[in-house]
Amino acid sequence: MAEKGATARLDLFRDLLEDAHRVLGLTFGFELWDGSTVPADLPSYSMRLVLRHENVVASLVRRPNLDTILNAYVSGLLDLRNGTLFDLAAQRPQKAGRRLRKMSKLKALRTAYHFLRAPADMPRPLSGVKEGPDARAGRPQTNKKNAAYHYDVSNAFYGLFLDPEMVYTCAYFQPDWHDDLARAQVDKLDMICRKLRLNPGDRLLDIGCGWGALICHAAQHYGVKATGVTLAEEQAKLACGKVARLGLQDRVEVLVKDFTQMEGEFDKISSIGMFEHVGIRNHPAYFRSVHRLLRPRGLYLHHSIARRAKKSERAFRKLTPEYRALTRYIFPGGELDHLGMSIANLERFGFEVHDVEGWREHYQRTTRLWWENLSARRNEAEAMVGKEKTRMWLLYLAGCSLAFERAAVGVNQTLASKRTRGPSGLPPSRADLYV
Repeated sequence: MAEKGATARLDLFRDLLEDAHRVLGLTFGFELWDGSTVPADLPSYSMRLVLRHENVVASLVRRPNLDTILNAYVSGLLDLRNGTLFDLAAQRPQKAGRRLRKMSKLKALRTAYHFLRAPADMPRPLSGVKEGPDARAGRPQTNKKNAAYHYDVSNAFYGLFLDPEMVYTCAYFQPDWHDDLARAQVDKLDMICRKLRLNPGDRLLDIGCGWGALICHAAQHYGVKATGVTLAEEQAKLACGKVARLGLQDRVEVLVKDFTQMEGEFDKISSIGMFEHVGIRNHPAYFRSVHRLLRPRGLYLHHSIARRAKKSERAFRKLTPEYRALTRYIFPGGELDHLGMSIANLERFGFEVHDVEGWREHYQRTTRLWWENLSARRNEAEAMVGKEKTRMWLLYLAGCSLAFERAAVGVNQTLASKRTRGPSGLPPSRADLYV
């Protein structure tokens, strides 16, 4: 009887998929757990979504949400063959919801009913990953815990897909689009130094210094004295080793410390891709700390990812399932503001804004190259961190690239100074930055 029920469910689901394939006009197909395909004459070379067990469908009927899909994908029960996530996104049907209304609701309900009687014991490898209630509390110990979750995977893992300098932020491609990630990251580091108008002897603080690429570059090529702070122990170890290897111990220091606990005064401050970890309710403390640490008329470069502003702040705070999944599984405690919020906060907490430059397409390309690098070294990644985490990271990098491509999110570099009366000290134009 059980075998007969399983056969009936398979036939019902295949029939429903065939209707959906026709109504949506899909250019890709499906491969089911018995090896059959939809459509039945799907060529062997065609891209297809693979469902390896009926419990994926049974789980989706019971819990039709993104978490179920992610668990099925990460565990390998839902897969993609003869194509990439980028190919799948390019072939997604337009106005799918409107088209699906043409399908038989009775057939869909009948199929769902039969799968409610099927076992739904699908593996859920992500079920143990939870973003705690205090993830956005902003306390130093919480911040360190959040940073460790994301960055202490292992330096070797990040080395599989980053450039030789281990820069884990948006690269800068110029004068034209190209695929040399190492060159683009060095160009980014240099652009940051030029925007900050670094001079020999300047005291530079890099908040969220990562593996030390910027502070070392600034000390080597601009003669500054640089301090980098990070909460990730593994990052700090590699960064300190790099400082020693380059003989920069007298000009560069790396501290494992919450920057809000920093003392002293700096001529220039950079925050490159760290602000996303702060959390909106902690923005006042963040900007007060930067203001306190920066000398009068000192320059601050604020480089951060931002979401689009909505009609109201209430609408902006309503999060999509994709956004919630990102903060739960990849960036605990993370939260994106919008560009207007950052600019308002800078002015509110004592800064003068001078320049804003959007780098959205640069980050689209950066994350795509990271995805390509990790895909090419997938076997090594799986040996290091396991198949499930590797699949999750590939999905994360592809999802980020697609989000930047669609302008769902952007990234901006905002140059500001600690506001005082009188001349800003900046040149009358920015022509020298782009020579």
